Amino acid sequence: MSNESIIQVLKQFAMKNLTFVFALAWGFILASCGNTNQPEQRSVPVADTIITRTVLYRPGDYGSRNYRIPAIITAKDGSLVVATDKRKHNIDDLPEDIDILINRSTDGGRTWSEPYTLVEGQGVGKGFGDCALVHTHDEGGLLAAFVGGTGFWQGRPENPQRTYVARSYDNGQTWTQPKDITDELYGAKCQNEVSHTWWSAFFASGNGLLTSTGRIMFVLAVRDTEAWAACNYVVYSDDNGETWHISGRASQRGDEAKVVELADGRILMSIRHEGERWYNISEDGGTTWRPETSAWSDLVATACNGDIIRYSSVNEGAEKNILLHSLPAPERRENVTVYVSYDEGRTWPVSKCIVPYASAYSSLCILPDHSIGLYVEESDGDTLGYSMVFYNFGLEWLESK
Repeated sequence: MSNESIIQVLKQFAMKNLTFVFALAWGFILASCGNTNQPEQRSVPVADTIITRTVLYRPGDYGSRNYRIPAIITAKDGSLVVATDKRKHNIDDLPEDIDILINRSTDGGRTWSEPYTLVEGQGVGKGFGDCALVHTHDEGGLLAAFVGGTGFWQGRPENPQRTYVARSYDNGQTWTQPKDITDELYGAKCQNEVSHTWWSAFFASGNGLLTSTGRIMFVLAVRDTEAWAACNYVVYSDDNGETWHISGRASQRGDEAKVVELADGRILMSIRHEGERWYNISEDGGTTWRPETSAWSDLVATACNGDIIRYSSVNEGAEKNILLHSLPAPERRENVTVYVSYDEGRTWPVSKCIVPYASAYSSLCILPDHSIGLYVEESDGDTLGYSMVFYNFGLEWLESK
């Protein structure tokens, strides 16, 4: 059967079973396309929505054994900007030799630019990773926050894992040299009486948050004692990222966490946890948090990084307040699913699996046409590791049964 005939078969199945089509199409793509450095793209029409799947990186591309850690944001000019760990020699976390790459798309994710190296690792103990992206107040402004150096479990107060920010003033096309902000945040050289004894920290990759009051924030996973465990704090700036401050503790135990602003101005934090996903709420813009976390009974996932973003707000003239959350399956890292909340995160009654096989970290964005973008790690079982893939789909399809 020719490639054209196979594609027609896929289209006929799409109206009835999109999950099957994705799995079949992905298998066909792997078998027929081989390993190239060019993004591969397929579109499957479903009702009035085009579902697009584009591969940005596979293991082996650009001379790198692996890629991980997705972050995506829609820039102010409508372009899409992604950040990715280029894990050159293995799939391991820092302190391995890792670069952070930036790619842009100006056509809704169908095609992508060649990689721009935000920061280049220089060997073991001199790598970078775990990038998060956020808007700034500058025209065309974006800010990337990431870490480098010792690795999370190897850090000590006198030799902490380093934290950095870099800026773009042209919607992600070019970036400034990284600025080390570690001594503002934690470690033995920090003046903060709480955080100067912390052992290590890293940013939760994916989306940061620019609030309606102008505050920029990211969530840190923090090893605040010698114990082999993490908790969560917010890092925030009220002067467009020039200086940085630490919030009160948001969780006694946790890991990668994300924040979103609720319609009433409160900040909701979603916290990685095995089983029922944890959450906490701040009444003062993220400066302090409730003493205890709560759990969502309808957001159940294996311990993994996901993303939470706002799709719409009544304050923007929309009919509904809608939040979106991406997470893998409860038992293992597979079946990354996007969940929908209509009541500001209290419940998550609607969900749909986007990646019906092995898949892990993910990041969400909203495109200028109000469709949804998902940048995700996925694998068909290849022992080399994950491919980095962009999906584009509509809210109507997400809500449909």
